[in-house]
Amino acid sequence: MKNKRQKIVMKTSSITIITNIFLSTFKSVIGLMSNSIAIIIDAVNNLSDVLSSIITIIGTKLASKAPDKEHPYGHGRIEYMTSLVVSIIVLYAGFAAMIESIKKIITPEPVSYNIFTIIIIIVAIIVKFILGMYVKKKGYEANSDALVGSGADALNDAIVSTSVLLSAIIYILFKIKLEAYVGVLVSLVIMKTGFELIKKSIDNILDARTESTLSKKIRKEIEKEKDVIGAFDLILNNYGPDTYLGSVHIEIEDTLTVKEIDKISRRITKIIKEKYGVILHTIGIYSINTQDKEIIEVEKQIRDIVFSHDGVLEFHGFYLDKEEKSISFDIIIDFKIKDREALYNHIYNELKEYYRDYDLNIILDIDTSN
Repeated sequence: MKNKRQKIVMKTSSITIITNIFLSTFKSVIGLMSNSIAIIIDAVNNLSDVLSSIITIIGTKLASKAPDKEHPYGHGRIEYMTSLVVSIIVLYAGFAAMIESIKKIITPEPVSYNIFTIIIIIVAIIVKFILGMYVKKKGYEANSDALVGSGADALNDAIVSTSVLLSAIIYILFKIKLEAYVGVLVSLVIMKTGFELIKKSIDNILDARTESTLSKKIRKEIEKEKDVIGAFDLILNNYGPDTYLGSVHIEIEDTLTVKEIDKISRRITKIIKEKYGVILHTIGIYSINTQDKEIIEVEKQIRDIVFSHDGVLEFHGFYLDKEEKSISFDIIIDFKIKDREALYNHIYNELKEYYRDYDLNIILDIDTSN
């Protein structure tokens, strides 16, 4: 699977490099001949795409290195580092283009467009559009943020080149010079793409919130197990594209033996690995009261009190021990609540008023996934 992914990234990036060198060369010649800053900036943008693709290839190659003693989870996150470098290059290209365009606005120079110029720009737009669709498709196929970003950037380039085309046509028809202003527009589009790519790269490096579709599928799969009442606290640590190691808590009946629990745990680990490629290295257990009707009623009362407060997203892992006079459960409070700790303390104190004889062990859990 990883070898196939690497081949897709390498092949697609190579095609992108060749295409962008071709486009950059022709645009540079046309830009210099027509003295158009907009076309020259467009050519420089294509050249930055070449550098981005080269870095993508290097990053993919380094990220595919096998795990070793110093890096037991592999080197997959290198790809996110190279994606960040690509993002910075794109942002810099946009900034540099902005400076040059502003200079041209302040000190305008004569331009010279002709039919040949128009044809070259039209061909460039068509090529960039096809390339963008192809690279983006291959990026999703290989689960490569770098390729998806390159594809989106190529589609942006097609839009940018369209604006350059329009400015050239307007000049030919009406002798109105807009190319420096179009250069500013091109720069803004490039910079916007750069900022978006930087944000995505940093999110991956920081191991941001788990993508909701994957987490929902995994939780649903776990809850299919007949002895599992619920699945909570799913944490997936990303160590590169398609590489997840995680943990989860499951609620099970308090009547099950350790042997039965072990079988459930091993079965879940096997299924999740086979279906989603995710290794659950830890499965925690919440023992749930299922036999004592009085305790079940208490659980319902506490649940109602907890959910009477706005901002509480989840309540799970409830267990009441009559002998030790203890009540344990976890709650999740929405990050939108300004002071989550204050709401937690309020809920704790309110429940303490009702259950003074019990030792309350309420955990303020983290909302890690949907």
